[in-house]
Amino acid sequence: MTQVMKPKLIDENGIRLDGRGPTDLRPLKMEVSVLEKSDGSAYVELGKTKVYAAVYGPKEAHPKHLAIPDRAILNCRYHMTSFSTDERKTLGMTRREIELSKVIREALESVVFLEEFPRSAIDVFVEVVQADGGTRTAGLTAASLALADAGIPMRELIAAVAVGKVDGTIILDPSDIEDKYGEADMPIGIAPESNTIVLLQLNGKMTKDEFKRGLELARMGIQKIYQAQREALRRKYGVSTTEV
Repeated sequence: MTQVMKPKLIDENGIRLDGRGPTDLRPLKMEVSVLEKSDGSAYVELGKTKVYAAVYGPKEAHPKHLAIPDRAILNCRYHMTSFSTDERKTLGMTRREIELSKVIREALESVVFLEEFPRSAIDVFVEVVQADGGTRTAGLTAASLALADAGIPMRELIAAVAVGKVDGTIILDPSDIEDKYGEADMPIGIAPESNTIVLLQLNGKMTKDEFKRGLELARMGIQKIYQAQREALRRKYGVSTTEV
């Protein structure tokens, strides 16, 4: 059986395979109102990872027996297109997609004023069209932005990014190869205005000090992502967006 050699991901000068330093985000692009038929939508591009999010509602909950008398239901579907990865993905929802749909929904529920829309439903669709690491965090960032574009009342936006541990070094925003061969991956979502953590997962192992460094590095990256969210809304609506 042939053993796959782990590639060297950071050189002696601290430079990663894609030319970034340990604390650098990938090139970032965001737009809102990109899908005409939705009530709100957003596009987030982080390096080669490309994600669309669409929001429909609030609308009458269907079937009616699922309606909740004092708040809206927030439905979320995270999905990767079959062509989003190098190896063609099977059709239908995988167990991972079902799990990440739940993770993103629970994060969004922490900031949306669901009580404003009793007996209603708000549907959020996250579609990954190209995957190169960080799809759940890019999806959460896009979903939050799409909700704002739809005019859904929210306490604040959510911005998200992952940090990783590669060749013993804590890095910001791992790409797919860094995620695959690294020692740890930690997706983090934060509501920046209140500095509230709404998503935190850890795959792999970090020491207590590495965890603290990773969290601080994520906060730094999230501030940049949050500013990009605000700029995307400002370009569309021409107003300041300190709160949504």
